[in-house]
Formats: sequence, structure tokens, C-alpha cells
Amino acid sequence: MLVDFVDLIGKNIEVEISGGNFHKGTLLDSGSDMIVLYDNKKHFFLYIPFIHVQRLKETMLNEEEENSYQTPSEKPIEMDVISFRKALNFAKGLFVQVYVTGNKSIHGYLTSIMNDYFVFHSPVYKKMFISMNHVKWLIPYPPNTTPYSLSRENLQQMSKTTPLARSLDEQLKKFENQLVIIDGGEHTEKIGLLQKIRNNKIILITADGEKVFRNLEHIKTIQLP
Repeated sequence: MLVDFVDLIGKNIEVEISGGNFHKGTLLDSGSDMIVLYDNKKHFFLYIPFIHVQRLKETMLNEEEENSYQTPSEKPIEMDVISFRKALNFAKGLFVQVYVTGNKSIHGYLTSIMNDYFVFHSPVYKKMFISMNHVKWLIPYPPNTTPYSLSRENLQQMSKTTPLARSLDEQLKKFENQLVIIDGGEHTEKIGLLQKIRNNKIILITADGEKVFRNLEHIKTIQLP
């Protein structure tokens, strides 16, 4: 995979990502499971897992883009080997934007990296458990940037740590018989009592008492209300 992209390093490209999302920018790096793109218009870096890249092609800058083009500054995440897991580890403690699904990104801090998920602290959504398999991109913000201009004192109150399981399914077993919100509660059937998790399936009891079975592989985020 890496060999295929060597000739595109430093070139302007367009990337189509799962879900019908498109990004344009300069390809800065690529590895076995991730590419690093610099958005010349918005001036930020995107770390994109290759598993969600539908297609990638070189594009030409138009006159407006050429006039606004800036040489990328020092990357916020420097790695000797380009990989998504390494990017997540280097991003710990940084204010980042994570896009998983829907029409909105999540802003906050990545605090713990486990086998197949990570813990994310958002000023809006509080503590979230996010499946690595569903992250479409990660955007680190410049140093000393804080979300919503909150003070450091307010942000530190979110950083309390609790014992974590190594895998997402084991972590969710700790939430049995508790109310949970799945994928941000985008549908009423994604909010309810997590009754049981077994064999990669969960049983959720909704507000009206309906029992819904869900495939754990398709759960992107989970949080406690």
C-alpha cells in the first residue's frame, strides 16, 4: 500500500471516505493503515484510517486554491512509523476533533487507548467509549487550544480515570443493567437499559419496554447518561 502512494506524497489529492465524505489537501504521509492529509483551505491535518478510504486521486489546484495555498507547518503528531494506533497514542492529551458518524464531529480529549476502543472526554457528551474501527478521521488542534474556550480547571474535572477493560465487549459488560446511549442517541432505539451482552450481541431495553438486539460490531460510540 505504501509503495502505491510514494509518488503522491506532496501532491494535492482528493479522498472519498465512507459515508459520502470528501476531503481535499496535500498528502503528507502514508503508512500501512493510515494517510495524513493537510487541508490547505482550513489549515488543519487529518489522520485518516485507510480502511475507510473509498478512493483517492490526484487533483489540480484552481486559481483561488493556489493563491491561498500555504506550506504545511510542523505536524502536530510526529511519528517515525505511520500507523493509526501510534497516531492515537501521540494524540493523548491534545484537543482533537474525531469524526465517527452522522452529521457532526466530537470535540474533546482522548485519554486512554485500549485494544479496540479508546476513551474520549467531551465537554458536551462527557465520557465516551469509541470503537477504533469506526473512526473516519482525527484532527488535532493547535497547541494550547481548548474546546469552547473553557478554562483548564473545568477540563481537568473531566479527566478522572476508572479501571478499564482491554476490549470494548468486556467494557460493555460492566454497563449491564445500566442506562446507555449508543451512537449519540441518534435514534430512540439506541437509548435504553443495556440488559445483557453476549457473543458480540447486546440486548437493549428501550423507554417503551421494547427489547432490541444489536450487533456490537456496528456500535460506534457508547456513553452513560
